[in-house]
Amino acid sequence: MDFGWAQPVASAWPDAGFVLAVFLLSLRLAAIFLLTPVLYAFDVPATVRVLLLVGLAAALASGQPMSAYDAAAMTTGGLVSAAAGELALGATLSLGVLSAFAAISFAGRLIDVQIGFGMAQVFDPLTRRQIPVLTAAFEKLGVIVFFLVNGHHALLRGIAYSLERFPLGRGFAIDAAAPWVIKQVAGLFGMGFALAAPVVVCLLMVELALGVVARNLPQMNMFVVGVPVKIVVGLAVLSLWFGGMGEAMERIYASIYRTWDGIFASAPAAVRR
Repeated sequence: MDFGWAQPVASAWPDAGFVLAVFLLSLRLAAIFLLTPVLYAFDVPATVRVLLLVGLAAALASGQPMSAYDAAAMTTGGLVSAAAGELALGATLSLGVLSAFAAISFAGRLIDVQIGFGMAQVFDPLTRRQIPVLTAAFEKLGVIVFFLVNGHHALLRGIAYSLERFPLGRGFAIDAAAPWVIKQVAGLFGMGFALAAPVVVCLLMVELALGVVARNLPQMNMFVVGVPVKIVVGLAVLSLWFGGMGEAMERIYASIYRTWDGIFASAPAAVRR
């Protein structure tokens, strides 16, 4: 019985090569943007997100559309396989972006725990989860700074370059890209701690001072006294550290493109042709 898996999917479409290119590239872009905080960090309607992805895919595919021969020769089964490959590639590239923003979020959570804000959490309507105050602020700050340093421009250039290294529908070897993603994830905690290090060190000194006071004045309720002191000191140091935080965040963003360069360099020569 023939279920149509071997039939060409583009036999009746005059511009099927461009349509297929937009479709496959939309899947790659959807996996990159929808799995990262770039689009969902702020309240953007779902329709706007879909239109943005499709429009961006059409703009990129217009320069490198699939040929009519490839479109006419692709069967339904081949289209499903190509779509799965594009989703896998997009998800792999999104891990590089997600790890960078996770490092910034980790820095905020680390400060929250040290200050004491971890006990009080707010509800985030976008992610529908409860997160500490500074963690939510760091997540929003990470996205804002990403756009301020033109990280979205570099992200779009990287996506365009991925079309040269991994042409649409040509497959993707995840085992060659895994070491680069693992390397970035391994450095996530180090990058996050570097972002929060000045605040954490100052709070550690406050903890030591409070410990000495508690040792000499055991009748004092150090929980009642210590929490306001740590909040005041932590916020004061954090406000002073904002001036030097930009360089640390730029190094975090640079890790995205180092990972992507490694993934692109791992593309086999047969795939790049």
